[in-house]
Amino acid sequence: MASYATKVKKDIDRWVENGLLDRTTGDVLVRDVETNERNGLNFGSILAIMAALLFAAAILILVAANWETIPRIARVAGLFAVIFAGYVGGAWVKGQGHSGIGEALWLVAAAAFGGSIALIGQMYHFSGDEASAVVTWCIGTAIAAAVLRSNALTVAAVGIADSWLALKGFEFFRKEQFPHLFPAFMAAFWVLSLWTQSRAARHLILLSLIFYAVMLAMHFNTTEVSLVLALVSAAVLAASALAPEPVERVVQLGGRLPLHGLIGFLTGLGILQIDLIEGDGFVIAAAVALAVIAATIIFLGRESRALRWVAYLGFAFELAVVYLATVGTMLGTAGFFFAAAITLAVLAYAIIRIERRMKPATDGRTA
Repeated sequence: MASYATKVKKDIDRWVENGLLDRTTGDVLVRDVETNERNGLNFGSILAIMAALLFAAAILILVAANWETIPRIARVAGLFAVIFAGYVGGAWVKGQGHSGIGEALWLVAAAAFGGSIALIGQMYHFSGDEASAVVTWCIGTAIAAAVLRSNALTVAAVGIADSWLALKGFEFFRKEQFPHLFPAFMAAFWVLSLWTQSRAARHLILLSLIFYAVMLAMHFNTTEVSLVLALVSAAVLAASALAPEPVERVVQLGGRLPLHGLIGFLTGLGILQIDLIEGDGFVIAAAVALAVIAATIIFLGRESRALRWVAYLGFAFELAVVYLATVGTMLGTAGFFFAAAITLAVLAYAIIRIERRMKPATDGRTA
């Protein structure tokens, strides 16, 4: 993809010089090629990024091992050399048309930056915990992503922020230190993703916010948090169904916002059902869940196979939960398996019928 994009841009410059295209049209075409180059990944680019991640893991493990046999100054100098070589070398390689390799080198540099924070903290016994170091690493990576307009670094910054959420979120006995600023980080990273044109980062941000809501529910009031998550997600689904084009122009997710909305809705309502499992509210919540799943398939499922399969899984989960919470207590093991077999058979038949109806509209689509 990178070499093809480089060739096309050179051809566009030649066409403009020969008068075959005007400069305005040429600039528009170049920007379109650069956008697709930035969003596209070929097999070689994927392998380069995987190699970079492995190399980054090796750097972090070496830092964790303390390198006791290597002088301090040599350790610090080595990490800073990797940072410099990664960022500068990545920019040069990307300028030569090798986008995937350039992004991979930037990931190595970002990992070396995180390793240098940990190493300097180890050597000079700076005060602070691991979470503070992760936040510094996250901000540094985000700044690099903004300067370099890097898709990969934007995704990495969001992933590092998720690590911070996990570090603080699983400290169940220290609720006062829950990372309430996490949504602010995600809002800033959303703006960053628009600047770097990183659609993958925006997908990860939405999943991260759902994860944040789950952690918040585990720490505080389960009912209130899960209800808000379900309502906000239902609003996202409604907006996607009623005004798909304006919503897509805002979020720029390739039409996949409903997928996140459905995941958030099922997650929020699932937590709520666990909290209400012994009351009448459980049945009402289950009925609402089944109704929303059916509406999602009817109004939004035609455009996305992934959305339909999430809906199918959610429908199967709801049937299983309702059965276990109500009928399951009145039947033995044999009855459970008999009812499960009938339920799955009916579900399979329904899915086959729906997929056959949807197939003409989705042939050739990958969503």
